[in-house]
Amino acid sequence: MDVLAYLIPISLILGGAGLLFFLFTLRTNQYDDPEGNAQRILNGDWDDHPKP
Repeated sequence: MDVLAYLIPISLILGGAGLLFFLFTLRTNQYDDPEGNAQRILNGDWDDHPKP
């Protein structure tokens, strides 16, 4: 039971760090790609029917 005294705070700290990192990436617009889909749909490199 003594190990829980270490594991619970460590897991809370790591979870909080992960949440802070995720919020940082949201604020710096790392997930925005306004022109990516428009460019990919016109690109012929990726086709639904690959060449044999």
